Amino acid sequence: MKHAAALIAALIVAVATPVGAIPLREPAPRYHWECVPYAREVSGVQIYGDAHTWWGQAEGRYARGNRPRIGAVLSFIPHGAMRLGHVATVSEIIDTRTVRVTHANWSTINGRRGQVERDVEVIDVSDAGDWSKVRVWFAASEALGITHWPTHGFIYPGSAPTYAPQVVPRLTYANVIDFAPKVARPTGRLRYLGAVLPRL
Repeated sequence: MKHAAALIAALIVAVATPVGAIPLREPAPRYHWECVPYAREVSGVQIYGDAHTWWGQAEGRYARGNRPRIGAVLSFIPHGAMRLGHVATVSEIIDTRTVRVTHANWSTINGRRGQVERDVEVIDVSDAGDWSKVRVWFAASEALGITHWPTHGFIYPGSAPTYAPQVVPRLTYANVIDFAPKVARPTGRLRYLGAVLPRL
């Protein structure tokens, strides 16, 4: 009964904890972060290459969709001066049209790019409410930017492929199951000890 009561208490705490309170991973500090390695570290989505390739690379490897989830990666389509796209990790869901993201190398802060911005606002401005266009907080103006950035949608972590398991190399000489070396019969002192010891 004590175990059941403790389990119920833990479940109540877990349910009562706001979804937005679930912390993301915190990578080691760097002077300059690009959006891709930062999103990979924070979300756990193991995709490499420029941000604009993430959506295509995720196909068949990670679930994708147009609804935000905590820890999901919002994938931006190249637009205007943003030629390589962008990726940002959802850190909190405010409502159906508003989230907060944690990302790197978006705003110029104190004249420098490559900085991390945590829990900044992003709103869905698409006509269909499918997050295909968003406005993003811009630190320089301390407000949402006016640009409507096109996005592919969200890449959800935790759904990495199972069709490519890690292969651990096996060394044939390390397999001792079938190894039966021929051992020479003991001679001299060893033979004497072998004969005497069983009698003791």
